[in-house]
Amino acid sequence: MNRDRYDLPLTTASDRAAAHYRDGVDCMLSAWHGAEDAFDKAIAEDPGFALAHIGRARLHQLNMEGGKARELADGATPREKNHVEIMAAVIESKPKIAVTGAEAHLEEYPRDAQVLSILLGAFGLYAFSGRPDHDAAKLAICERHARHYGEDWWFVSYLGWSHTEAGNLSTGRTLSERAMALRSENANAAHGLSHAMFEQGDMAVGRKFLAQWMPSHDRKSFLHGHLAWHVALTNLDEGDLDGALAIYEQHIKPAGRPYPPLNIFTDGASLLWRLSLAGKAGLEPHWRDVAAYGERYFPQAGAHFADVHFALAAAMAGGDALDTRLAQLEARAADGKLAPGGCAINLCRGIRAFAEGDNDGAVRLLEGAISELARIGGSHAQRQLWEDTLIVAYMRAGHGGKAARRISARLDRRPSARDEAWSRAAQRN
Repeated sequence: MNRDRYDLPLTTASDRAAAHYRDGVDCMLSAWHGAEDAFDKAIAEDPGFALAHIGRARLHQLNMEGGKARELADGATPREKNHVEIMAAVIESKPKIAVTGAEAHLEEYPRDAQVLSILLGAFGLYAFSGRPDHDAAKLAICERHARHYGEDWWFVSYLGWSHTEAGNLSTGRTLSERAMALRSENANAAHGLSHAMFEQGDMAVGRKFLAQWMPSHDRKSFLHGHLAWHVALTNLDEGDLDGALAIYEQHIKPAGRPYPPLNIFTDGASLLWRLSLAGKAGLEPHWRDVAAYGERYFPQAGAHFADVHFALAAAMAGGDALDTRLAQLEARAADGKLAPGGCAINLCRGIRAFAEGDNDGAVRLLEGAISELARIGGSHAQRQLWEDTLIVAYMRAGHGGKAARRISARLDRRPSARDEAWSRAAQRN
């Protein structure tokens, strides 16, 4: 019987279909371009190969393909049937069913790496669950199943990043470097290593690493734009606003790029907001573009990480879009359908107050939300935006002492040239 790279049986009689499927999974697990083509080739070799169909469906989040994979799984193994059901639940926006199913499935099939992968990462099911301890949960499930993976390049990548996001920076960086050594064509490992360097304040080394590594990374790979965003953060840290804006224009702004809409929208809105906080003028045309993109791809409240970034674009573009989105969020919260609850709403309200020049209001709203900031998901680097906004609101409202204390605490855990500059400004405030 054919098997996947983790030695799990595959219900296909075609050796070629199995080989293409293994290639597709490796591309997905390494965030490398080519997964779609590999799954298409697997399906062409064996149109009844259920896992190839659900892999492609997961790649594109197509509900119709999830249904087809279910039909084809009737003749598959119990492991494959469970795998298809869990992936279909993700595609069909049933995260609680997917999480419960994945955790139970992994107890029996711990080496089903694709199922484990959906729980992990900044955009995984744990991160977007609304729970405040999702960083600890990601590390815990990795450690629970670590003995089944050994030196597997994909697993070491995510074990390293999970340590980094849980605050174990030295361990996380060491593991991420080991993952890169095991497989250099691995954007997830490069991403995790970039985060470790960011968290340690090693910005110059991070920029040098990405400058050397990114030319070999196909620009069509879905993480390419986000890795460019990481480079832009290093420019911001050095005060090179023009350099950061150039990266936005070349790699991030909405322009028919082949990246997931959530990445394009959140990276674009957050980088423009950071540039605004740093004093960059003339961003109005960019804000209008990003706001229009958000209206197109996230027209209704529901994806809360997109919603809190929608607040940034709507606040800067003007109009009543932010008020409308807040009303939708409040309705979802009242129905118990907003995973982060009031935290997401107060972040959006705080952004609105800040954009309107109500710095005291922004301080009041953001202070209350910061303690639960992890509930919105994403990574530490992504969530730092709201802490930055609170620091600037402190200074503009004349609360330099509070700003200085918050910056000092951050400098203790992650030295930063930009934070040092802000600290001096706060002391003068």
